[in-house]
Amino acid sequence: MFIPSAKSKLSLILLMLVAIALFIWVENSRVFISDKYYEEKLAASKLMQSAELAIKEHRNSEGIYIDEVNDPNKTAMIGDKQSPIVTDRGDLTSKLTSLNPNFAAVIVEMFKESNLKKGDKIAISYTGSFPALNIAVLSASKVLELEPIIISSVGASMFGATDPEFTWLDMEEFFIQQNIFEYKSIAASIGGGRDLGRGLSKNGRELIIKNINKHDIQLVREETLEQNIAKKMEIYETSSQNNIVLYINIGGGLSSIGATINGRLIDPGLHRYLTLTNPPLKGTMLLFADEGIPVIHLLDITKLAENKDLPLAPDPLPEPGNGSMFSYEKYNITVTTFSFVILLVLILIVIFFDHKELKIKDDEINV
Repeated sequence: MFIPSAKSKLSLILLMLVAIALFIWVENSRVFISDKYYEEKLAASKLMQSAELAIKEHRNSEGIYIDEVNDPNKTAMIGDKQSPIVTDRGDLTSKLTSLNPNFAAVIVEMFKESNLKKGDKIAISYTGSFPALNIAVLSASKVLELEPIIISSVGASMFGATDPEFTWLDMEEFFIQQNIFEYKSIAASIGGGRDLGRGLSKNGRELIIKNINKHDIQLVREETLEQNIAKKMEIYETSSQNNIVLYINIGGGLSSIGATINGRLIDPGLHRYLTLTNPPLKGTMLLFADEGIPVIHLLDITKLAENKDLPLAPDPLPEPGNGSMFSYEKYNITVTTFSFVILLVLILIVIFFDHKELKIKDDEINV
């Protein structure tokens, strides 16, 4: 008769085989659980995808050249490296990463973490540098039925909305005409150095001002950056009747972050509080934070993508609903617990018989 024993090779082999079988059973018991905001996230991602596709079709219909090397997904949303309205360097990987429609789900998650509710007023400051992220924020805002109050700066870093004939404001107007979004900037500045176009050519500044005037948007063009910041704060507060509950910064607009170093020191994502020590200059984002208003900072896009488990510069672009933003793995607790109990009982049986054998031998010695 076989008696289980830890000294028996057969016992150990049987325990090993049972453990392997139980491990496979537990692994196969894993299920994917949908995120509690799955429906809102998916709707926002699909909306972002639709908006990007509309831009692509529109630009293709106009015969606009698409650089397939820099824009492998042929989205028509990766602008030229150089143009009269390019304000700064731009990282192509970041721009390609931002095209992922599932970034809209990331924004929905941040909005939900901010406890936003239907009808809440949110302040948005964006540039032409990340048009896809601008779309992500608008998509999340529409799905959650928020009221954005938007101030733009038209200049764009490399590979952003750098076409003077199709700036971010032109995209904004296009979306309104196509009934994709109903949101429009209430004011706009040139952007670039000092938020006044410093570093641009005279022609570049004039092209931007002409573009702002074309869309009948209030031009913010004070004498200094500090005055531009103060003017934008006044516009936000007046337009919202001081009811803004969240501030979103997209890109590195100086009127928003205050100084370039501020944008680097603040991690991307949602911040309920900001404690930046002795910043050289406070832009609108930091001024809102001083008032206790949570802020979302979207600048270091590769870091944000890595934090949210999104691929860098994906080719092809992921479909909406793809990724850990939408679901997570969970083991079947019943199967896991049952497997643990089975293995524990078998081990205890082996220990019991070993202990019993040892006791018999001790009794024989004593006799």
